[in-house]
Amino acid sequence: MPRKPFFRPAVSRLGIKLFAIILVVNVAIAGLVFLAVSRSLDQGFIEYLDQTQTRRAETLAKGLAEEWSRRGDWQWLRSSPRAWHRLVRRQLWPGDTMPPEGIERRLGDPRDFVLHDARGLPVIGLPLDNDQEAAELRWLPIVSDGTRVGTLGYRPPQQLMARMDHIFLSRQRRNLGIIVAALGLASLLLAGGLSWWLGRRTRGMALATRRLTEGDYSIRLAERGQDELSSLARDFNVLAATLEASREARSRWVSDIAHELRTPLAVLRGEIEAMQDGIRPLDQDNLHSLAQEVGQLERLVADLRLLSQSDAGALEVQLAPLDLAESLAARLEEAAGWLADSGITPTQEIIGPAMVRGDTQRLRQLWNNLLDNTCAYTRAPGRLRVRLERQADEVRVRWEDSAPGVPESELPRLTERLYRVEGSRSRASGGSGLGLSIATALARAHGARMEASHSPLGGLCWTLTFPAIAEPPLREETA
Repeated sequence: MPRKPFFRPAVSRLGIKLFAIILVVNVAIAGLVFLAVSRSLDQGFIEYLDQTQTRRAETLAKGLAEEWSRRGDWQWLRSSPRAWHRLVRRQLWPGDTMPPEGIERRLGDPRDFVLHDARGLPVIGLPLDNDQEAAELRWLPIVSDGTRVGTLGYRPPQQLMARMDHIFLSRQRRNLGIIVAALGLASLLLAGGLSWWLGRRTRGMALATRRLTEGDYSIRLAERGQDELSSLARDFNVLAATLEASREARSRWVSDIAHELRTPLAVLRGEIEAMQDGIRPLDQDNLHSLAQEVGQLERLVADLRLLSQSDAGALEVQLAPLDLAESLAARLEEAAGWLADSGITPTQEIIGPAMVRGDTQRLRQLWNNLLDNTCAYTRAPGRLRVRLERQADEVRVRWEDSAPGVPESELPRLTERLYRVEGSRSRASGGSGLGLSIATALARAHGARMEASHSPLGGLCWTLTFPAIAEPPLREETA
């Protein structure tokens, strides 16, 4: 049957959302970084310029005080502006240390300084047009031998920046803008690649899940890497394999049940038609034969009902403290005659007491199924050896019978429903094929494990391990 085609979208919606989220977040972060760095750069650079300009003004004021002490007045500056320029440059840039044209050099420009004498009259520097311009300057006193001989004014960094057109900051902002643009491009590539990768994988999982819900259990996902998506892909493949196995088991289960029911029903139909046609008389013997076939059908239906209850977790088991050794020994004693009629010699090594939480009736049903399996498949004369012992917090029962045995490859499948081993343990001597499945379900209902292995006697060995409980204290007898 051709598979139903699926529409495969070219672009994943999750990928688009992821791309948009990553891109918007990265662009927003880059913008905030740009604003924060620009603001910090503005403030930090202004503070740096302010400290540098103040330090140089103090150096120049000290040099002017020394010149006053040597000359005694400011007349030499009034008559020679060039001397002012040489003095400023000599004080601020001793030797030939002047930097190239730029902000550092502009901080030492003689035009940015104004010299007034002790009476406040201008000596040298740019003329001040109004009082507001004079108020914007910062002033330092020039003191010689404890006497104030003049005042030095200098422009604050904010005015210098206005005059220099923010040369340095504009360059830094440009470089920062390039970095932010590169970050945005990297974010674009990262968001695109990540959204494409994640969108492709999630889209594949979504399509596979859709096919799984439509009954295509053969679908599998590629398992690459060790991340969470790879783990999810592995879990998905395990789920698909489990569902596929369950469907095959259910189909085989229905087919086997139909086959099991068909045989007794065919016998019933044949015997009834023979009686109707007068071939066989309607007497007690023939009615007894019909009753046997009906009884076999009833047992099969009861077994199926018990297994269905076990699968649904609705198996009625009333657990209470009991002695497992006493329960097992009593059932083996009751079945001694039955085993002898089948040519089987039983031996038992039961060490008690062995306290567990169990249901007396369900445990009896468990022993009956094991006895039925032994009687049905053990060749006469045969042997049955049952041992029970307590180990730490467990009670272990070993149920061993004699030949014939089972191939190693068949051991894990013995508890499958309606499964029979081809050969020695076949339908000719066996029952419906549900006994061991029921025994396993009953053991599981008691919290026990039931495992098959080869028996030293030549047949099968079933090991049942029950969780043990503490023995109840002995009650003191009262007079």
